[in-house]
Amino acid sequence: MRKLLGFIVGAIVGGLVGATLALLYAPESGAELRAQIRERAETFATEVRQAATAKRIELQDRLESLRAPKAG
Repeated sequence: MRKLLGFIVGAIVGGLVGATLALLYAPESGAELRAQIRERAETFATEVRQAATAKRIELQDRLESLRAPKAG
């Protein structure tokens, strides 16, 4: 659970740092920059959702294997 929480926090912090740097160093106009940030944020959110879903499935499988009766 700590690894998942660490991943989520790291992903959020990384996204915020990246967005801030993009704002500071972007040569585009405001409208173009906002469109790029919006697109990147949507991509980032999708990737985080996919990673969270994969981790949830992995944890559910592990839980089921731990709950399964042991042969022998």
